[in-house]
Amino acid sequence: MKYRFSMLLLGSMICAPLGVRAETAQDIQQLKQQLADIQKNYQAQIKRLESRIEELENQQRQEQPAPAPVAEQSRPNAFNPAIALTLNARYQSFRHDRGDDIPGFSTAGEAGNGSQGFSLGESELNFQSNIDDLLFGNLTLSLADEDGSTSAELEEAWIQTLAMPGDLTLKAGRFFSAIAYMNERHSHTDDFADRPLPYRAMLNGRYLDDGLQLRWLAPTDTFLEFGGELLRGAQYPAGGSAHQGLGSWSLFAHAGGDVGLSNSWLAGLSYLSVDARERESGDEDNPDLFSGNSDLVIADLVWKWAPMGNPYRHNAVLQGGLFWRDESGRFKPSAVDWLPYDGRQFGWYAQMAYQFRPNWRIGIRGSGLYADDNGSRFDGTSLDTLGHDPWDVSLMVDWSHSEFSRLRLQYTHDEAQSLSDDRFILQYIVSLGAHGAHQF
Repeated sequence: MKYRFSMLLLGSMICAPLGVRAETAQDIQQLKQQLADIQKNYQAQIKRLESRIEELENQQRQEQPAPAPVAEQSRPNAFNPAIALTLNARYQSFRHDRGDDIPGFSTAGEAGNGSQGFSLGESELNFQSNIDDLLFGNLTLSLADEDGSTSAELEEAWIQTLAMPGDLTLKAGRFFSAIAYMNERHSHTDDFADRPLPYRAMLNGRYLDDGLQLRWLAPTDTFLEFGGELLRGAQYPAGGSAHQGLGSWSLFAHAGGDVGLSNSWLAGLSYLSVDARERESGDEDNPDLFSGNSDLVIADLVWKWAPMGNPYRHNAVLQGGLFWRDESGRFKPSAVDWLPYDGRQFGWYAQMAYQFRPNWRIGIRGSGLYADDNGSRFDGTSLDTLGHDPWDVSLMVDWSHSEFSRLRLQYTHDEAQSLSDDRFILQYIVSLGAHGAHQF
């Protein structure tokens, strides 16, 4: 009996944990099923709510009328012009006033040093704006002070397309030719107070004329631009508006790109052909005259450096150019008969401007000219080289409180004539009003 009771007790002790474990597993299974049911119901409720929200939003959009498009007339400021006034005044000191004469070169009125003492220099009043979605317009008035007299003249007046097919751009009106890097730039953007000798002797500082310009921007990663111009030919180095007002034309090509993160470059090659009809040079009262063809080739290069592309603290700009000119035709010195003339001229310049700390820059520039000796028949005329090759060297330092103001001091040792000179220029440049960004 005792044995049977012991066996029963032992069996119950063994079976009890098994029963508990079976009951626990069953509970877990039930809990999992309940959790799955809750998740299923929850997801179904979310879907019903999302569907209801979408239905209400669609109903709201259908009930509310679409907003009327804003007419262009409701934005009166959309095409108001940006107006800017740039003041570019100076004080200049030198010993010898040589006028516009550069030996061996038949120059125009902007080749000289300008007047001594205080002067207004060349200030500009500029208006520019989108005309509509297809055209952009620009007007620039120049205020110049020469020999104590102030004059206002129309400098630029042109329109330019904004949406021509094939990456083409057409410009029409009066504009600076694109034949050289500095020619398109306004003087207040220059790194020095005056232009290098080749620009002054061969382009009268810059070539400006009336006509058409067509550019094409190639769809490449490297910047490639090609263009040409058909111009009236009324301005130096042309003159007389030959061929019924089609006396000048040009071709140009520009290429550029980046080198790493800190460097960028732009190179240009240009050709200008003009037909001059009694182009005047020299003395205003008794000018020399030239009639014939003038062909000019210009090659230039610009290199810009800024650490990691940020020019705020340090940056440098190096640039230079080579000029070749061939003129042939007839030359008439004052009070002398016409003489046959065939001459070649060469010019160069190289310069660097370095910002060594924020707001402060220093610069150095050299430029020079060479002209054929045309013989004794041209002695005493503007083409008389006097056995001298013109050159000069300039040093400058400037300070800019902001992008709207600059104060500059420049020294130039001038050997443009056989008689050397030393020139000092103190210049300020300030901009009032909105002014668009300048080119590279």
